[in-house]
Amino acid sequence: MCEYEFSVRVRYSETDVMGYVHHSNYARYYETARWELFRKLGVPYKHIEDEGYMLPVVSMNFKFIKAAVYDELLVIKTKIKCVNSPRITFSYRMYNEQNEIINKAEVNLAFIDKKTRTICTIPFFVKDAIANAVLN
Repeated sequence: MCEYEFSVRVRYSETDVMGYVHHSNYARYYETARWELFRKLGVPYKHIEDEGYMLPVVSMNFKFIKAAVYDELLVIKTKIKCVNSPRITFSYRMYNEQNEIINKAEVNLAFIDKKTRTICTIPFFVKDAIANAVLN
């Protein structure tokens, strides 16, 4: 399906006393990579919100393989794994500067109506953007 590659350099404030990236930051990295994928598709998250939708996380699953460290450039490969209205599933692979896989993740989100806060179907403009990316 749709794929996107995003890079991020580990900041000092994201590390713990051991010098490793604190586990809570992986969710932030993946969130940024996910919204950059949407931006690449032509539907930035701000546009999704402006159109009356939100995407809360339903579930997250991480597999920590190797530690990331301060000042390391990480590459995150993000893929839309499944679109099953109202849910959308993303898979992630994170690599260090030696191109070793250091983390794997899967995150499920659900589209909700911004006003009513109820689950809704995936908006047509998001479906179209994903379909167009798959075809090109």
